[in-house]
This record gives sequence, structure tokens and C-alpha cells, in this order.
Amino acid sequence: MVEIPYDNQGDAISRDVPGEALALIDAGGNGSDRTYSYADIRRLSGAVARGLLKRGLKRGDRVAILSANRAEFLLTFLGTMQAGLVSVPVNYKLPAETVAYIVGDCDAKLVIGDDARLPLAPDSVPKISFDKDFPALLDEGPFAPIKMQPGEPALFLYTSGSTGRPKGVVLSHYSHLWAISQRTRRAAPLGQRALIAAPLYHMNGLAMCQTTFSHGDTVVLLPQFTTRGYVEAAARHRVAFLTSVPTMIAMLLRERELLASHDLSAVEAVRMGSAPITQALIDQVRAVFPKAVISNGYGTTEAGPVVFGPHPKGIPQPELSTGYPHPEVQLRLVRDGREVEDEGALEMKCGALMTHYHKLPEVTARAMTPDGYYRTSDVFRRDGNGFFYFVGRVDDMFVCGGENIYPGEVEKMLERHPGIHQAAVIAVPDELKGHKPIAFVVRTNGTDLDEQAIKTYALANAPAYQHPRRVFFVDEMPLAGTNKIDKRVLARQIPTGDV
Repeated sequence: MVEIPYDNQGDAISRDVPGEALALIDAGGNGSDRTYSYADIRRLSGAVARGLLKRGLKRGDRVAILSANRAEFLLTFLGTMQAGLVSVPVNYKLPAETVAYIVGDCDAKLVIGDDARLPLAPDSVPKISFDKDFPALLDEGPFAPIKMQPGEPALFLYTSGSTGRPKGVVLSHYSHLWAISQRTRRAAPLGQRALIAAPLYHMNGLAMCQTTFSHGDTVVLLPQFTTRGYVEAAARHRVAFLTSVPTMIAMLLRERELLASHDLSAVEAVRMGSAPITQALIDQVRAVFPKAVISNGYGTTEAGPVVFGPHPKGIPQPELSTGYPHPEVQLRLVRDGREVEDEGALEMKCGALMTHYHKLPEVTARAMTPDGYYRTSDVFRRDGNGFFYFVGRVDDMFVCGGENIYPGEVEKMLERHPGIHQAAVIAVPDELKGHKPIAFVVRTNGTDLDEQAIKTYALANAPAYQHPRRVFFVDEMPLAGTNKIDKRVLARQIPTGDV
């Protein structure tokens, strides 16, 4: 195991900065910002831990968090783990029935959240409101985080449940402490600001907050993503590091007047992850943020955010590549049951691996290989220099007339057209072909592109079987709870009998 200076994940807060250094700007409260120093974060998360233990909760008990992004969410997340309890962030965009299932499945002893979302949780479990009860929960005083064994659970993160009920991914204290220890900080003065609008019930935003606190930098936290709120916060707080999913950045780039009216010159890095990116998107990001380093991130809930890194020989990373395998991560590609060099389903082994899926031993066994690799179900391609490229989900691939189609590959092709700002491709049943691709498109501002022009472009720039048989235009893409494009919503927009 890697040497890590902490044994409790809730304690992974930098000691390299003075207590008065700025740790968190909560940019979501009633039009005014709330700021917290590193001393505040340590004091208040410890007060949460003391308060929870004072209520009689015992080591290993689960505490669900049901709230939009806010300072209290992070303080509760950290304090729960410091107390030896298990934090369970819950996706509040799920139906109440599914939220109730998660609260019951994890055997939560308490639900803490905001007034707008607490009613989603069943009343059979005690509740604490951030808006009414939080000051009473806090028990100020000295607190030393409980020493935890590496394999003890620190948090459960539930999968989105797009195919069946959500699965509880059990992550140990060691798993994310390992991930934090492996994330190299950019060369910049301490205190650089990272803007986080991705929901904290999702790995993307949560892991970035943990990493930022461990590095001694500053989190600028938004309650949720809106293009105006994101741009205004980035400009007002002179944010250096933007972290997002590609859909968020694509939506932001359409707002030309908004971007032009705000000073975003402080942005030095843009990291996109959790979904595929296209060359067109990279080019647009570079035009808006000319001095920013653009990176293409990849990670999974089950195996953490550390997978790829720079090439050991210093070979420049191709822009669409996710990178070269991280030196502390073992990767392999598998196709038709055997390991291959070029393209296949990614399997990985590293220190951040989940312990198991909660109460699902058979599902856990299917997800893990006998020699300890996690089957990601993501298809990657590897080039001659060893760089990896995301192709698509195994589950997303469909067969059209005997040809395998990955929607992400078609989307990348379509978005190379200057008149297409965003594209989303889904499969629909077809009597002759089995399935066929159709596309939803957001036009670039000021263009009047029509369906036939897109079909003609696709036929000229990709194999004929990939061209979308129908094209539907939308003003913007619907977002799922993880801020990725919600293709289930798009599918419901297809006119009956019109494909």
C-alpha cells in the first residue's frame, strides 16, 4: 500500500496552509457568498462529528445527505467520516420512490439535507434540516478524527440507476485517500481557485472538492449548474481551474454575449470528465480560454478518478486521448474473452477500487475478475504510443445491419460540422437493420442547418451505416442528474411513428 498521511478520509484536509487561508467560497446563498477558512472547515466538520456521536450514532452507521451543493453538505460529508460513520450522498433528482429505496438499502440511521429535498426521504428515518436544525447539530469543541482501518467503509455512492435500481458502491477510507495521494497538483501558488458546479452526490464534483482541500487550495461551490451562474462565479472569484462535464462546457460556449461581458482571463486549466469530448469542443474551449491547459478526464465510481497520466517518455498527449496509464494503475483491454492491444473493454486494478456493491454479492462477482480487476464496461482504443481513447459504453453499442455502432463515435463525427454545436445519437428499433441511429442536434448560433444537410455530411464523413436516419433539432440538451445529456428524455421526444 502507498504511504498516506491520513487514516480517516474525512481528515484529508491540508496542514500546509495557515488556518486563515481560504478553503471554501459557497457561492449559492441568497445572492451573497459565504466564506470558510481552513480553520473553519476543520472546526465545523469536527463539530458535526461531535454532534452526530452525541446523538448516539455508532461506528459504521450510515448517514444519508440529501441536498443541493452547499457548505453544510461538505461539512457533513467530512464530519460524518471523521466520526467513524459512513457518508451516503443521495441523488435528489431521482424520484422519491428511488430515494426511499436508497435510504432503506443503505440502512441510514439519519438523513441530513435541505428543506427543498428532505421531503423526498421517508419519514421513518430521523431527519435534520440544514436550513433549520444545523446549528443545533453542531457540538463545538476539540475533536480528533477517529482512527480508521484501511478497509473500513467511508462512503457509499449510488449509481444512477438508469438500468434498474441504483447500486451502492462501497468505498473504503483507503480507496479515496489513495486517489487523493495520487492526484498531482498543478504548479501554481497555493490558494488557486477551482469552480465546482457538478452535484456532490456524483464522483466528479465530490472528488474534486476532496482533492482541492487536500492541496490547500480554494473550492468555489455553486448549488447547481446554470450557464449564467457558472460564468459569473468564474469571473467574480477569479477562478483558475474549471472542472466540469463536457455538456456543461458546451452549453456555456453557446452564450457568446455572456462570455464576452465577463473577464475570464484568470482561467488556467479546464478539466472535462465523466463523458466523451470532441475535437470541436476542445477547439471552442481553446478559443474562449486561450491560455488554459485543457484536459480530458476519466474515472469511475467503482474505481476512482485516477486512471491516466502523462506519457513516461514525454510524448505529447493527443487532445482527444484520456492519457497514458497511470504508473500506479494496471489496465488491460479485453475483447471476446481475451486480452488485446488495440480496442476492447477496459479492466483496471488500483488502490481506489471499491470494496463491493452493498448487499449485492452476485453483482459484485460479475463486476470483478478472479484476479482482482474491475470490469468498467467502457470500450477504449489504444494507439501505437500507448495512449488511450474512449470509444463508448459496452451497453450503448448497438448493431445496425451487422455493423457495431458506438453513439459517441457518431457524435464526434457530427460535431466536426461547423453548424452543429452539440449532437446526441440514440438507437431505435428497425425491422430490417435491427437498430438504426437517429440524432438530436443543437445548431451553432446563427446557422440554419437542415436535416438533409446533416445526413449528407454524415454520409460524406463516415461509413454509411453510421449516418443518422432522422435528425431532430432542439434548443438545448436535457441534462440528467449528473449533468450529462439525458438520452432517455430525448427518446421520449421522438414523434410516434416518425422514425
